[in-house]
Amino acid sequence: MKHVVSDIDLMQPQVMAIINVTPDSFYSHSRAFSVEALERRVAEAIAEGATIFDVGGYSSRLGADDLPLEEEWRRVELGASVVRNMTNLPLSIDTFRSDVAERATERFGEVIINDISAGEADARMIDVAAANNLPYVAMHMRGTPQTMHSLTTYPRGVVTEVAEYLQRRADYLASRGVERVVLDPGFGFAKSVEQNYELLSNLHRLTSLGLPLLVGLSRKSMVYKFLGTTPEESLSATSVLNFEALRRGATILRVHDVKQAVEVVKLYNIL
Repeated sequence: MKHVVSDIDLMQPQVMAIINVTPDSFYSHSRAFSVEALERRVAEAIAEGATIFDVGGYSSRLGADDLPLEEEWRRVELGASVVRNMTNLPLSIDTFRSDVAERATERFGEVIINDISAGEADARMIDVAAANNLPYVAMHMRGTPQTMHSLTTYPRGVVTEVAEYLQRRADYLASRGVERVVLDPGFGFAKSVEQNYELLSNLHRLTSLGLPLLVGLSRKSMVYKFLGTTPEESLSATSVLNFEALRRGATILRVHDVKQAVEVVKLYNIL
């Protein structure tokens, strides 16, 4: 299989389409739990210009239930199979479990590992990434999806502590042989609404680390809670924040709405 991930420049704006193979993701329209629904979702994202597909089977929304490993893998394999049957675009696996990442690599070849725990939930994850020379997304989070809402105190400021954490993880990953690292500030993970906006306003502190930066702002509570709306009503605001993220140095937009994100990238590139 052609190593398609190696062909993409992660330092240039990319649109990562979210493929949620879950029944309980916070944005109901993003859920695709059957082959037919997945095929519709993937076909739409291809037509709209997605450059990466991110498949996840474990909901990381606030308070989400834990999920057995085998059920997560069943969902990931289902979604990734549909993606790979329809396109050879880069495939990302959204998981913090090394077994899922390893099975995905064996089944689908080169993938991106998108790990919300930055390797802290499962230490063997780093070995899997290094052994297979995989791109690795390291995200800032505290606790777990079940506990993160209570872990939002940052005595030295959220920007400073997130930047220092990501720098430490990047250095550690490099020391362990992970050569292609992407950073993710973890919007919505162990951060208040106000802290999320402080982090976005100071995104240059993270881009100055010199690595590709992924942002996941799409329809999150920092958008709809601040505006007093719902995830379903937060598309236009998401587009505004995605443009601002690109302006401040982000390179990968992880989104539910591919068409609008592609338009944001086109406008950003021409200005």
